[in-house]
Amino acid sequence: MIDRTGAEHKFAAAPGMSLMETIRDQGIYDIKALCGGSCSCATCHVYVDSEAPLSAMSEDEDDLLDGTSERQKNSRLACQVILAEGMAPLHVIIAPED
Repeated sequence: MIDRTGAEHKFAAAPGMSLMETIRDQGIYDIKALCGGSCSCATCHVYVDSEAPLSAMSEDEDDLLDGTSERQKNSRLACQVILAEGMAPLHVIIAPED
């Protein structure tokens, strides 16, 4: 994972946890996650390696990402990415703050 300063962090993640929870558990607070993971704020915006086997994006997540100025093709909300076996390595960049 690359934080907003450009520093790279490598860590193991537990299946079933959200990417947002995992990042915050590592002591990386570049993502605010103001809604606590309820998919209502877009403050955990990340860019995810497009080859990772992720679940489909919900309409709510898509709508929230539409409201960000930094949206890219590989944008996701970290609270909506649930980690699972077979995802490693997952390459993530924390998106710039809006």
